[in-house]
Amino acid sequence: MTQRTFRASLSQSQGREGWSTIFRHPLRTDTATGKPGRRVRKGLATRDQAEAQRLVEQLNEILSDQKYWNLAARGTAEERFDGRVVDIFYESLVPETWDFFSTRDTVIPLPDSDSSDYRRVLFVGTTGSGKTTLVRQFLGTDPRTERFPSTSTAKTTVADTEIVLDDGPFRAVVTFMPRDQVRDYVEECLSAAVLAAYRRVSDSEILRRLLSHIDQRFRLSYVLGSGTSEEEDIDDIDGDELDFDADDDVAEIEESVRFDLSQTQEVLRQAVQAAKDLATRHAVKLREHFNATAEDERVLEEIFEDNLEHLLREDDDYFAIADTLMEELERRFELLTHGELVRNAQGWPRLWQWTSESRQDFLRTVSRFSSNYAPRFGTLLTPIVNGIRVAGAFDPAWLDSRPKLVLLDGEGLGHTPDSASSLPTGVTNRFSSVDAILLVDNGAQPMQAAPSAVMRSLVAVGQASKLVLCFTHFDQVIGDNLPTFTAKEQHILASAENTLRTIGEQLGPWAERALRQRIEHASFFVGAIQEPLQETSKRGGRSIQQLQRMLEAVDSVVDRPVGVSSIAVYDKTDLVLAIQSAAENFHDGWRARLGKAVKQAVSKEHWTRVKALSRRLAEGWSDEYDTLKPVADLHLLLQQEIYKAIQSPRRWDGRPPTDDEKQSLFDHFVNRVSGEVMRIATNRLRLEPIAIWQEAYNQSGPGSSFVRAAIIADRIYGPAAPVPQLAPVPDRNVFLREILEAVEAAAPECSAELR
Repeated sequence: MTQRTFRASLSQSQGREGWSTIFRHPLRTDTATGKPGRRVRKGLATRDQAEAQRLVEQLNEILSDQKYWNLAARGTAEERFDGRVVDIFYESLVPETWDFFSTRDTVIPLPDSDSSDYRRVLFVGTTGSGKTTLVRQFLGTDPRTERFPSTSTAKTTVADTEIVLDDGPFRAVVTFMPRDQVRDYVEECLSAAVLAAYRRVSDSEILRRLLSHIDQRFRLSYVLGSGTSEEEDIDDIDGDELDFDADDDVAEIEESVRFDLSQTQEVLRQAVQAAKDLATRHAVKLREHFNATAEDERVLEEIFEDNLEHLLREDDDYFAIADTLMEELERRFELLTHGELVRNAQGWPRLWQWTSESRQDFLRTVSRFSSNYAPRFGTLLTPIVNGIRVAGAFDPAWLDSRPKLVLLDGEGLGHTPDSASSLPTGVTNRFSSVDAILLVDNGAQPMQAAPSAVMRSLVAVGQASKLVLCFTHFDQVIGDNLPTFTAKEQHILASAENTLRTIGEQLGPWAERALRQRIEHASFFVGAIQEPLQETSKRGGRSIQQLQRMLEAVDSVVDRPVGVSSIAVYDKTDLVLAIQSAAENFHDGWRARLGKAVKQAVSKEHWTRVKALSRRLAEGWSDEYDTLKPVADLHLLLQQEIYKAIQSPRRWDGRPPTDDEKQSLFDHFVNRVSGEVMRIATNRLRLEPIAIWQEAYNQSGPGSSFVRAAIIADRIYGPAAPVPQLAPVPDRNVFLREILEAVEAAAPECSAELR
C-alpha cells in the first residue's frame, strides 16, 4: 500500500492581511471519517508573504519526516524550526486544556462566603420561567435601556453568567469557547444547510439552517447577521419589540449600521450556493453508487444524511466555505475597541477583560458578549462565549442598601416531559459550591417536570437544605376561585404538594421531609418583575416585600452540622443491591433509547440525535446532547439508590438520634458521596472509552445507526456500568468496588459505619 503523504499549503483570507496554513495532521484522526489526517487550519501570525512561505516550508519538513511525529521529538524540533511552526504541529497532538472558571477567577475573584458576608446564589429553572428577569431585579438594570442580562421566551442564557454586587468600579472578564468547538458548531450548521439543500427547500430555509444550530444554543445569526440588508431586518422586526425613542436603542442601531455587513452578506450568499452545489454533487455520486431509481428516494435520503459528514470531510469546497465563515466570525473581534483581548499561541481569543467607571458604557460594551438584541445582529459575540463574569455597583431599586451577593445564572432547563430526567452535570457540579439554590418556576404553570427534576436531584445529592423557591408570573395566576393573594399561593403550593408526595413515594420519607421544610419556609411569589417595581402599586409593593424576604431566606441558609452522638450502621449488602438497581435502570433506559430494547414511557431516540451525542463525546467537548445525558443519568440513578439505602440503617449504636439529627446525617452522608460518584461516572462513561466513542461516531453507510447503537450499549455502557453480581466476578465487579469504596471513605466523617 502506498503511504499517504502530508503537505501544508499557504492560505490568505479575502480582505485579510494575515497568512494561515492548511494541512492534514498525520497523527490526528478525523472523528467523522475515522481516518488519520484530520484537517487543520492555523494562523501563522505574520502578514509577510515571504515569511509565511518560509514557515510553511518548515512545517512541510516536519510533515515529511516521521522522526518528528511524536511528542518526545518536540525538543529536537524546537532546536531547528521556528517556534510558531512547532506550536502548530505539536499543539494539535495535545489539544489545549483550559479551566475557564479559574481563568475568570484570576481576573475577578468570587467572594467566598466562608471568609466574607457574601452569599453565592445559583439560579436554576426552565427556559422562560423568568430566572434571568429575576437576576435583573437584583441588579436594578433597566429592561429597556440597559437590557442586561438578556432575556427572551426562548433559550437566551447559554453561557455561565456570574455577577458580583460590590462597591468597586465596573469590571468584566469574558472567556470564549475553544476554536475547535466553535469550528465543530459551524461545520454542523453547514452540514445542516447542505442537507436542507438536498431536500430542495427554499434558499431562505437553507440560510436559516446555516445560521441557527438545531439545538438553539449556537446562533450564527447573532454574529453574522440574518444575511439580508439592514433595512429589511429593521422592517421585519415587530414594532412592539423595538422602541426607537429610547436613546440607547438608537445608539445601538447606529453602532450596528457602522459595521459594514455587505461582505458578510456576500459570504452567506456564497455559503447557501455552496450548500446547494455540494448537495447536488454528492447526491449524484450517491445515486450512481447505488444505481438508484426514483422509488429508492426515501432510502437514499437516510443514507445521504447518515453519510453526509463523511462525504463532506473529504471535500475541499466544504472546508473552504467553513474557513470563510470562521474568518467572518473572527472579524467581529475587531469591533472590541475597549478592554484587553488575550489570545492563545494560534491567535484564538481566550479572554477579554475591561474596567470602567461608566455604568452606561460598561453595560453597552459588555452586552456584545451576552445580548440577543435584534438590531445588533451581525456584531455580537454571544454564541461563542462560554462564561462571563461582571462586578460593580449594581443596586436593586427596591432595597435601601446593596446586598452582598454573587449571582450565578446559566442555561435554562429544557421543558422535558419526564420528571425523572437528569440535570446537566455542569449544574449539579455547582450545587456544593454555592450557599443557596434558587429554583425559579412559573407560578401560572407550577411544578412541571423540570422543577420536579431539580428537587429530586437536590435531595439525591444531599443539598435540599439550600433550596429556595421563587414562583414568578404571579400576576398571571387568575381564576374565579382565586380572588386573593393567599388563595393564589395555596393554589401553587397544592401543585408542590403533589410533587412532594411523588418524590416521597420514589425516594423515601426523608426526601419528602427535607423538601417539605424548604417549601414551607422558603417559598416566595412575585409578579410583573419584567418592569421596574413600584412600591406605590399593590402588586409591585407585594413583589418587593417577597423579594426582600427572599434575601433574608438566602442569608439564613447554612450548612447544618451533623452533630449526631450515635453511629448509623449499614449492611454492605443493602448498598450492593442499591448499586445493582441503579445499573439495571441505567441500562434499561438507555437500551430503550438506543432501540435495543423496549421500556414503557421511554421512546427510541432518532439516530441523528444519537450520532450527535457520540460526536460530542468523541470530540471531548461535552458529555451530553440536549436531553441525552449518559453521565448525568448514571450519577443521578446511583445517588437516588444510595440515598434510599442510607435512609435505612440496620441499627443505631448509641443514643437514638432525633429526626432532625437523622435528616442531617443522611444529607451530609449522601452529599459527601456525590462528588466521588460523579468522578466515577465521568471516568467510566466519558474519559476512559473516548476511543470507542470515536469508533461509534465513525460508523457510516447502510445499517450504521444499528452498529453505532450496539457499540454504545454493549462496548461503552456495558463495561462502564456493569450490573453487579453478589458472587465475585473480578472484571464485572470493579464498578461495584469503586462505588462501595467511595461510600466507605465518606462514612467515618458522617457518623456512619458499613459492615
